[in-house]
Order: sequence, then structure tokens, then C-alpha cells
Amino acid sequence: MKQFNVAILGATGAVGREMLKILEEYDFPVGELRPLASARSAGTTVPFKGQEILVREAREDSFEGMDFVLGAVGGGMAKKFAPHIVKAGAVFVDNSSSFRLDPDVPLIVPEVNGADAFKNKGIISNPNCSTIITLMAVAALNKISPIQAMTACTYQAVSGAGQAGLVELEEQMAALAKGEAPARKTFPHQIACNVIPHIGDVLDNGYTAEEMKMQNEGQKILHLPDLRVSCTCVRVPVMRSHSISVTVKTREKITVEQANAAIAAFPGCKLVTDFEGRDYPTPLDTSDQDLVWVGRVREDLTCDTALNLWCCGDQVRKGAAANAVQILQLLAQAK
Repeated sequence: MKQFNVAILGATGAVGREMLKILEEYDFPVGELRPLASARSAGTTVPFKGQEILVREAREDSFEGMDFVLGAVGGGMAKKFAPHIVKAGAVFVDNSSSFRLDPDVPLIVPEVNGADAFKNKGIISNPNCSTIITLMAVAALNKISPIQAMTACTYQAVSGAGQAGLVELEEQMAALAKGEAPARKTFPHQIACNVIPHIGDVLDNGYTAEEMKMQNEGQKILHLPDLRVSCTCVRVPVMRSHSISVTVKTREKITVEQANAAIAAFPGCKLVTDFEGRDYPTPLDTSDQDLVWVGRVREDLTCDTALNLWCCGDQVRKGAAANAVQILQLLAQAK
């Protein structure tokens, strides 16, 4: 089997470590693995297939000889290193938001628009986590009748804010259990025993940048330039796995029976109609795995051509690291 040299830019962070775990779990044919990080993390090691691999400092010449580079860094570092990755002849699969809306950069959810990945010019973008999970849940409906609009409310786990978000929720819950005042650093308000209906910077239209991603990225991924999405993003005191309630308006009416059959057959989705006596998934059900679980599919009571559904998916895996590795699998299978 052909092997591929893979670098991970940001290998010591939460998403980078998850990428390492998934590469091993999927048995991706890695020849050389090159973990890269900032100078502060260089010299440490990361585990891979029973070995401890030395982490190198990411430099402009770090990508020679690589076939693929997985990006798990912020937008600044992604933009800095992207030209050097492309110059070295590698394909850069970037998890930041830097290139998502660039018309020359494919924005890929493999099960939804995998063919677009082969139009890359050296860079492929991984979509926003909530966008991935939501589009996985609704893509089957779009195959029956084009989606015209969606109204969504996301319930986003603290893992979406990185390791600091997880630590803050844990520390706040421990403080409350002791009767102490919880400290706050990562989130604008206490997140333990609370919800915060605000993620990202507020734009001129009153929506946040996080909320607009579902429309802007959804248009590109689904090839629906006229798609309209009204979204509210809420941070909730859940460790891992995002949940989304979404109303999907299609051009023609889709029955609940048709929707259930299509979702159940869609790759990467699990339809929940009777799981432990319920017809819906929860974040705990969907953590640490790659399927998007979909339930509570029902007719909307305000529009004859709309359906409501509830979906959950692991933000760190399918919403980030696993989707990126699945893009590598797609590209590797064609070589």
C-alpha cells in the first residue's frame, strides 16, 4: 500500500492531538509523521502507534517532502505557512477559518461535497464545527428537494473553546460544589449551570460571526448560493459534542417518512427513532465517535414545506479532526 508523509501543524493542541489519534485509529498509511508546533512546544513528544514522536518547531522550510499537512492552528499561523506548504508540493487541509470563503479553496465535508476536494490548488478548508454537523444532518434532504432556508439554534459544548473551555467548566463546577464563587477567564459569563447565547464577534446585522458561518459556508458546500440561514449560537455547560435544532425549508414538501429513510441511508449519519426508549440523541451519546446522530424529525407547523430535526455530533472529531483526516483519505484513495 502506498504511504504518505504527513505533517501536523499544531500537533500539541487539542485538535492536533485528536488528528494524531484518528490517523492511528483509521490506520491511515503514514510513511513519515512530522509533528510541528511553536518554539515553546518544540522538543516535546506526541504518541503515535506506540512511539513517542519528537515535535519540531514549525518553520518555513518544515514542509519539504510532505504529501499532506493537517492544520490545527489559528488563522494567523495558517496564513503564514500556507504559501510555504503549497510551494513544497503538499496539500494543506486547514482547520482555521482563514480560507473557508476563498473561491479558489474547496470547503469540504467529504460525505456532502467530496468531489470538490479534487479542485484544490494546494489548500483545502475544513468547515466550522457546527456547519459540518448541521449539513451532515440535512444533506440527505437536499438530495430530495433543494433547501431554500434554515433556522438553526446551536447548543455548543465548551470544547469548542479549546482546552481552556473544558478546564473552566470543570473548575467552576468544582467551585460551586464547595460553595465558592467560580472564577471566569475563557467565557464572558459563568458557564457552569448557565447558557450564553453569544459566540463570536457581533457584526453589523446583529448576528455574530459564528452565527453567519452556517449560511456563508452552507451556501458554498451545498452549492446553494441563495440559501438563507438564521442562526443563534449558544454556549452550554456540556463538555463535548455540539447539538443543533434546525428547521429546514425545502422547495417541495418532504414527508417525515421520506426524510427518515434518506437520513438513515446517508453516509456518516445515524437516524435515532428508538434509542433506549427515545427518539433523539444527546451530547453524551455522540461524544468520542464520528457519526452525526439525527432524531425528532417532524413536520414544521408554520410552513408546509419545512421539517424540524435535532442532531448531535462530536465537535472535536467530526466537527474538526476526523473531518480533516477523512479529507486525506479521500485524496489518498485517488492516488
